[in-house]
Amino acid sequence: MASDHEHHPLAPPQSEGDVNLSSRRAAWQQKHLSAATRQQLAEDARYYLHQSLSTPCLNVLAKAEGSWIEDTEGRRFLDFHGNNVHHLGFGHPAVMEAVTRQMATLPFCTRRYTCEPAIALARKLATLAPGDLSRVLLAPGGTSAMGIAMKLARAATGRYKTISLWDAFHGASLDAASIGGERLFRDRMGPLLPGALHAPPPEPQNCPFHCGTQCSLQCAGMVDYLMEKEGEIGAVVVETVRSTSAIPPAGYLRHLREACNRHGAMLIFDEIPHGLGRTGRLFTFEHFGVQPDIVVLGKALGGGIFPLAAVIARESLNVAEDLALGHYTHEKNPVACAAALAVLETIEAQGFLERVCTLGENTAVELRSLAARCPLIADVRALGLLLCVVLRHPATGEPACDAAERIMYRCLELGLSFKVSMGNVLTLTPPLTITDEEMRFALNAITVAVSEECRAPAL
Repeated sequence: MASDHEHHPLAPPQSEGDVNLSSRRAAWQQKHLSAATRQQLAEDARYYLHQSLSTPCLNVLAKAEGSWIEDTEGRRFLDFHGNNVHHLGFGHPAVMEAVTRQMATLPFCTRRYTCEPAIALARKLATLAPGDLSRVLLAPGGTSAMGIAMKLARAATGRYKTISLWDAFHGASLDAASIGGERLFRDRMGPLLPGALHAPPPEPQNCPFHCGTQCSLQCAGMVDYLMEKEGEIGAVVVETVRSTSAIPPAGYLRHLREACNRHGAMLIFDEIPHGLGRTGRLFTFEHFGVQPDIVVLGKALGGGIFPLAAVIARESLNVAEDLALGHYTHEKNPVACAAALAVLETIEAQGFLERVCTLGENTAVELRSLAARCPLIADVRALGLLLCVVLRHPATGEPACDAAERIMYRCLELGLSFKVSMGNVLTLTPPLTITDEEMRFALNAITVAVSEECRAPAL
């Protein structure tokens, strides 16, 4: 049996689970996939450059509809992963209709021109964003949008230094990986951007200051300390909430806002995975009463069909008309913008976000009930339908990484797909359109897999 620390000799400690070097992945494929499917995977691996987390791939998909994905052998999986693009599930009728209609008239908008869908989307985002967040730039993906936000902060402040957090993810490009804090995306990639400083994250289960349940906000104080000692910080970049559902302690984001105000730095919130309603609010920062200078959205904005991201900035940051902050070929793609407008209109519908909150609360109650019966579960975190289950060995408190992977593959056998993060966090991000019956199916699968693991003999 693989140990909790099984890694390829050249691989860094993984912040992402289900890596393609896992021996358990190979065993699952051998047991569950036909020779024909394994041949397709081999053909895929023959032509694509290999990289961690994707090629070689886990399986071959043939269909995605609603809350479900289906492989080429007809197996269906309720998708609690979805790369966070599936807030409305896959193939939502409103999005499909908007895309089809737009493709029939204006399928592309060349540079130097604009179009009605792009204007309407920018107007909608500026109208929906709280406070004075009223200027928009679009990009073909979240990583590119993070680059725009960083460039805008430099243009506005004249400073290039940033503070971000270890363990954070802001994208895989060199600039985004420089401010990101996951080793998987940084190792052997240097030199990275100069001036990219990092502070410890507000992670309750792995606090470097050993605060335990009585948080003293020393992690926020470290950001303030770096700003004071380093000087000339242009921006503090944080995920409003970690996509592993690590919710910052009370006062943390407000402390960062006040520190940025004192030191003249921009506060940038990355809401690419969970903005647009996953937490029960359209913008995640609305939960905390803190206003950023710039917020970045992505993933779900394209409706699970088109890659699209947005940067929304304060009006006073409209200061770079002589610079090219993005200038992407698909910046104002009318089909992508039409999809995004349909997404926003669907989420705005009466009762949509209220149901996200209610269903998330009810699901968290069920997961905590399971935790009371299984000491392997150290914590259940929830904010709307951003949910996670943290696994630790009861005797030692160490992350139960191997158990997390076993549970994930057992759930795949039961028809539920989700992501393992940080080695020991079952990260559950269902479509916001999920039915009560589908949620019950998912909870049953998790209960079976976790209960089996809890009954397993100690290693």
